[in-house]
Amino acid sequence: MNQTYKRFFGFTKTPFTADIEWEEILVTDDIQEVSDRFEYTIHLGAIAVITGEVGSGKSTALRWAIHKLHPSEYKVLWITANSGSILEFYRQMLTELELEKTSNSKAVMTRMIKARVLDLVKEKRQKPVLVIDEASLFRLEVFAELHTICQFECDSKPWLPIVLVGQNNLLDKLQYRGSAPLASRVVARSHLDASNRKEMETYLSHHLAIAGVKTDLFNDKAVTAIFQGSGGIFRKANHLARGSLIAAAKEKTQIVHPEHVQVASSEIF
Repeated sequence: MNQTYKRFFGFTKTPFTADIEWEEILVTDDIQEVSDRFEYTIHLGAIAVITGEVGSGKSTALRWAIHKLHPSEYKVLWITANSGSILEFYRQMLTELELEKTSNSKAVMTRMIKARVLDLVKEKRQKPVLVIDEASLFRLEVFAELHTICQFECDSKPWLPIVLVGQNNLLDKLQYRGSAPLASRVVARSHLDASNRKEMETYLSHHLAIAGVKTDLFNDKAVTAIFQGSGGIFRKANHLARGSLIAAAKEKTQIVHPEHVQVASSEIF
């Protein structure tokens, strides 16, 4: 895609990308809510559930929450779920824990995982935190067994808190009878809603500033067009904002208008 728009507007880096430092994250009420519930769950060693539409900022909120954990005290285990079996999940866990799989037995893999968690807690004095992104992709059989890896000393030691992250159907899967042992450990839930018009305007200005431009490049109607076209979802807003800047630069205009947003919308889904 044409990069001349960056020079035209004076950007110091590509605007509206997900690749920003944690210090640059715009801390919305939703992100603060996720962070508060994250801390509460970690303190209890329980399970939290974070839901939201695709692109609503779940991963960004978690990045903000995780940065507060001191790396010498906590070890974050991040797994991206898939639709595989429980064995596939155990293999992912072993990899994240830097363990080599020696058997396809569920019992053996579970024992290895729990032994490494014990080692982290008792020997290395670290508190493991398991974050499972895209957890809504899990099969029901995985939800039925997942709680077993966080049972220590007759289920009396909360040594492996879990944060389940996914789309709204994650809650539906936790309602199934087989998921009850896992769901019973949930102590906190957060849902990231789509932003409103005012929040979108703040978001756009914030990301322009991150990229080195302190003035508003989107006129009022363009902001509304991005808000409506994105449905208040930040990921889609990023694509529309960046695309409309490219369209405006091609016309050599310093201000983005709704027509430029319309051009950008023809390029994305």
